[in-house]
Amino acid sequence: MVLPRRRTRGSASLPAKEFMIKLLLILLVGLVFESTGVILLKKGMTHIGDMNGYTTGEIFRVFKAGATNPQILLGVFFEALFFGCLLILMSKSEISFLWPLTALSFVFATFAAIWFLGEQVSAARWIGVILIMIGAAFISYSQHAKEEPAPTANQSSATHQ
Repeated sequence: MVLPRRRTRGSASLPAKEFMIKLLLILLVGLVFESTGVILLKKGMTHIGDMNGYTTGEIFRVFKAGATNPQILLGVFFEALFFGCLLILMSKSEISFLWPLTALSFVFATFAAIWFLGEQVSAARWIGVILIMIGAAFISYSQHAKEEPAPTANQSSATHQ
């Protein structure tokens, strides 16, 4: 799909490159929201403690504690903000382009876990993070290549006249 010049409400056409930059910025903001939510959920669950089995009573205890824990509630709020960004992106881009890029949330969450939770990340996990980043680069490049089709014979002869 070649991204044409897009019209936005109340403004002139938006070139494909600017449109893509806006999509990527929305994705970036969404990924920050998502990583923030994950860190808050983890901190909240740390305060609640481990589950002592999978009984109905224990599941209810954890659910009740989570529903009243401010960090978990804030984490759910940030996850909802991410979901809102995701809905915007889905309405404006191909899912085969967008969904693989959401894997960058693993990269963001890894750095957030190091900075805010003090987690240690093994070499194998870092290799995984690097592979995710390489995959995202390929997806981004493939979309960029779609946007700039090679000139056809008629187009190239018309420009040389």
